[in-house]
Amino acid sequence: MTATWTLKEHSSGEMIVTVEGEKWQQAIDKAFRKLSGNLEVRGFRKGQVPRKIAEARISGPERQYEAVQESVDTWLQEGLAETGVVPISQPMVDIRNISDENVTLAFMFTIMPEVKLGDYKEIEYELPETTVTEEEVEAEINRMREKYADISVKEEPAALGDTVNIDYRGFKDGVAFEGGEAEGFDLELGSGTFIPGFEDQLVGAKAGEEKDLDLSFPEEYPAADLAGAAVVFHVKVNEVKGKVLPDLDDDFAKDCNIPQVETVEDLRRKINETQLRDKKAEAERAADDDFMAQVCAVSEVDIPEVLIQNETEAMYQQMAQQIAAYGMKMEQYLQMVNSTEDQVKESYRADAERTVKQRLVLGAISKAEGLEPTDEDVEAEYNNLAVMYDVQLDMVKNAIGRDMIEDQIRTTKAFNFLKDNAKKA
Repeated sequence: MTATWTLKEHSSGEMIVTVEGEKWQQAIDKAFRKLSGNLEVRGFRKGQVPRKIAEARISGPERQYEAVQESVDTWLQEGLAETGVVPISQPMVDIRNISDENVTLAFMFTIMPEVKLGDYKEIEYELPETTVTEEEVEAEINRMREKYADISVKEEPAALGDTVNIDYRGFKDGVAFEGGEAEGFDLELGSGTFIPGFEDQLVGAKAGEEKDLDLSFPEEYPAADLAGAAVVFHVKVNEVKGKVLPDLDDDFAKDCNIPQVETVEDLRRKINETQLRDKKAEAERAADDDFMAQVCAVSEVDIPEVLIQNETEAMYQQMAQQIAAYGMKMEQYLQMVNSTEDQVKESYRADAERTVKQRLVLGAISKAEGLEPTDEDVEAEYNNLAVMYDVQLDMVKNAIGRDMIEDQIRTTKAFNFLKDNAKKA
């Protein structure tokens, strides 16, 4: 048997496999035995038809095509071993020539693309300075005070931030519409719970007041019969409740139950530390993304469509799992957002393509720099995953193959290498 691989375009090509001689004759004989075993001839039990009769009934082409069907997977694997290529798409097979002497098969599939790396060591890594202002600290303190605020009934007109208890009913063209009414509903003004304008028109209302609110539903509203529709909501304000913020003193600081916080100054210091840490982490994520985008920009790779499709599908399935965690089926979600599976996947395409390119570029850098995972690296990654998901180590190893772990380690090592060796702005 001989096998040759020819690369064509977009990382796709064909592997030509020719089987001849004794190997081909053995495959034909095996196919003949199978076909004759299933042959039914009057006067003979199934599988007991004499060879001469079977030979007369089963044509040469029948035996040949059965031989291909029986052995094609074996020849594919032998051809891959001989050529050293690794498919990333499902191989398609075509019979180019078949006779008593030999058979020639063409296997068409896609392989990993070649990455042409640019001068990635010349790219600057810029991490901006981060600071936290007094205004940001005070804003967080006020948010915390609102969290611990008491709610009390007020006689004054409702203001933004107040909670109004209301009865309401919506009308479209003078007719009440389904799902547009409720009684005793608590609504915080400014929360954005209702359609635009609803809460704004209740600012200044007092308990016992009734109002008609002339509004329009947003054009993108999920319910098609209400999207963009002009409606009137009749609203009765039953009660207005306002927030009474706690005093900003050491007792409040202690009540926040934050470790090492006993005074207001401790609270300000802790908030500053937390916000600064969060800002630095966000700045580093943004710097990483920008840096990686530059690395990819100087690198060239013709990404096969199958890799983009696979990544898009993975992103879609991840989203489906997240939605399922909230007790909702994907079909319900798609109906709610007035979209289709194909539309959602298409919206993921750009991110999927970017993710695939980053992975391919980092893989190429890992290879170029000899950044291979050690046994210790692999074991440490398995242990990290076991701790992260709180499962037994053996379960992680059974669920995730070593190849996948090694690829992830190569990617991580390559990115860390880039950052460590990048020019600093």
